[in-house]
Amino acid sequence: MAIMNAKEIMELIPNRYPILFIDRVEEMTPGESIVATKNVTINEEYFQGHFPGNPVMPGVLIIESMAQVASILILSSPQFEHKTAYLGSIKNAKFRRMVEPGDVLTFHVTMDKVRDRTGSVSCVAYVGDEKACETKLTFIVDRQERA
Repeated sequence: MAIMNAKEIMELIPNRYPILFIDRVEEMTPGESIVATKNVTINEEYFQGHFPGNPVMPGVLIIESMAQVASILILSSPQFEHKTAYLGSIKNAKFRRMVEPGDVLTFHVTMDKVRDRTGSVSCVAYVGDEKACETKLTFIVDRQERA
């Protein structure tokens, strides 16, 4: 059973269609870790051009999805409530398998460190039991509250 649905996710992070990629949060320990999912469907706009006859989710969108999951984790902390988290860097990204329509991506994100308004997370995306992608992301949280 999901602990956070798409509507609740949109209350926490600023992403909206067509750039909201997380469907639900399955588990979360604020300040520590999160597990979230995205159902990959043939109806995604990017499959029209990536690639005709061989639909594959672009790697950059897998990374964006990981960043959104990390944002949910980060912005769930009381110190960052009503703020916006921005991607600061991507380190050691490795793509292990293609992600295709019909796949369910499960993201496991663990907080590595937080310091003032910055921090880092370790991310792994799975399709079933297979790793699809892994990376480390750094983030910067805006000082301003979101409108």
